[in-house]
Amino acid sequence: MNSWKAQQLVMRRLLGRRRRRMARVRPGASPGTLLPPESAQPQETRVTILRYTREVIEEREVKNPEECLESLHQPGVTWINIDGLGRPEILARLAEQLQFHPLAVEDAINAPQRPKVEAFTDHLMLILRMLRLAPEMQIEEEQVSVFFGAGYLISLQERPGGDVFEPVRERIRQGRGRIRSAGPDYLAYALLDAVVDGYFPVLETLGERLDRLEDEVVAERTGLALPKIQKLRRDLLTLRRTLWPMREAVVALEREEHPLIASDTRVFLRDCYDHAVEALEIVEMDREAATAVMEIYLAAQNQRLNEVMKVLTVIATLFIPLTFIASIYGMNFEYMPELRWRWGYPVALGLMGAVAASLLYYFKRQGWW
Repeated sequence: MNSWKAQQLVMRRLLGRRRRRMARVRPGASPGTLLPPESAQPQETRVTILRYTREVIEEREVKNPEECLESLHQPGVTWINIDGLGRPEILARLAEQLQFHPLAVEDAINAPQRPKVEAFTDHLMLILRMLRLAPEMQIEEEQVSVFFGAGYLISLQERPGGDVFEPVRERIRQGRGRIRSAGPDYLAYALLDAVVDGYFPVLETLGERLDRLEDEVVAERTGLALPKIQKLRRDLLTLRRTLWPMREAVVALEREEHPLIASDTRVFLRDCYDHAVEALEIVEMDREAATAVMEIYLAAQNQRLNEVMKVLTVIATLFIPLTFIASIYGMNFEYMPELRWRWGYPVALGLMGAVAASLLYYFKRQGWW
């Protein structure tokens, strides 16, 4: 595969992904319309409830929204996690009971959305972008929407099949830290911090791929390194596109003067902001390194092309005087004495060999060969 075909293949994949993402938006829909992705299946949606106080903890899986509503009236903090967008009626029922704004619910269902923070009178909404590594070292991007108010937190994940929140669940189950004694604002911080910390394994994997590419581009002779470089740059762009608004969302949540956010929680949010800035700086450095790798690749390709052109130029230069000699004695004039000379043929070949040897010696002395 040459460089031009590789670039065309990468561009087709990028445009295809963009078209698939844009196709989810249906123009003309009224505000507040709940429009789950076409790929979402109702049977894949899983709803779990994790309710805890300082002394007790209760964890179970439920099937209908009414069981979720019953748990909201119990003491402690209730964390309702919805895996999958196949059943928007679950969030709609909870939103009706808790008086969520219809536009906020629409943003949660109609993924993907830009990471942001929305503050309302009695609740706040966060939209996060969760990244994790697939078994084939592919980066999976997923939207996570979080609603939290007095005594509850509702998280809605775009797809079922795992998340980065398991360490938070383990802390709640084992009662480690202050999470069991804090409110839903601290739980929201814990989820936000888990999402941000989940970027670092992805960054580490991309850094290892970048190190390998630096070695490959110098020894690469088949042109297969270009698609790898383009894919790495696309992954870094995905991270950058996610981290910039995530950083702004953390700042907005920290500075939001809302009674649901305790002053103690703001200290932890500042630490989460530092992690987001650190991850963003790593992304920017890796992007610069990826650009440098691309330049090294192009320089190596140009160097190989120059080597080929040098060999071809030397060969052409050698044959120019030989062609000149052969063309002279190839003329069919009648009165050319060398044509009828007995030793004319070997002398002509010897002259050609002498000229070629002289040129090679000259090129060697000049360092051109």
